Amino acid sequence: MSLLADLVNLDISDNSEKIIAEYIWVGGSGMDMRSKARTLPGPVTDPSKLPKWNYDGSSTGQAPGQDSEVILYPQAIFKDPFRRGNNILVMCDAYTPAGEPIPTNKRHAAAEIFANPDVIAEVPWYGIEQEYTLLQKDVNWPLGWPIGGFPGPQGPYYCSIGADKSFGRDIVDAHYKASLYAGINISGINGEVMPGQWEFQVGPSVGISAADEIWIARYILERITEIAGVVVSFDPKPIPGDWNGAGAHTNYSTLRIGGQLQTWTLTLLLP
Repeated sequence: MSLLADLVNLDISDNSEKIIAEYIWVGGSGMDMRSKARTLPGPVTDPSKLPKWNYDGSSTGQAPGQDSEVILYPQAIFKDPFRRGNNILVMCDAYTPAGEPIPTNKRHAAAEIFANPDVIAEVPWYGIEQEYTLLQKDVNWPLGWPIGGFPGPQGPYYCSIGADKSFGRDIVDAHYKASLYAGINISGINGEVMPGQWEFQVGPSVGISAADEIWIARYILERITEIAGVVVSFDPKPIPGDWNGAGAHTNYSTLRIGGQLQTWTLTLLLP
């Protein structure tokens, strides 16, 4: 009998042209991510060629129980680093059956802005520095910290190496490579100031693709930590006191008339 890992890693392309598409969307909290998979008859590279799908919005905090159907509109396709082959991850946004964006669908309004010809002409670049904290699953305490206790003061952990200073590098490297495989424009990673805290950078990416890429990068990270039995937190202040917070510095550039490049850096405490 095959081991479970053998079946999980089974290459279905040997016997079938069918693929698996994992439809992904943002849940009712605005930070939780949801997904479910469906079979398609063959490879797809254009999101407009993908079928819409539905889900029970009353179970995600996005619709009332008496009218719970929510429709998923595929918006962006990424290669699936977990199933590999021709299988795909699909970033979606959510609508009522009548075609109206649901209140938690922030992508719809953003897409309208980025589709404006004046905005397109500005070539808006985004570079997002996503910080996060790895937590021990059963105690929600940072990875590498003694249970109920604290490590030494901050200072030696930023961009550090060594088993006494760097915690979770296997997860971080797995996420880095999986994001590259998926087609995300991930540009780097580093250990952060607080032990158990890390950062990855996405970009420069143009317009709404930056948002699609950061959400899929977060999804991949959550899937990897699920496999590793670790919890990832994007909480801006996971540990009270004199411990480093976690944010999402957002670097933004536009191309102005005459070719002058304008650049701003924004600090977002909430990802």
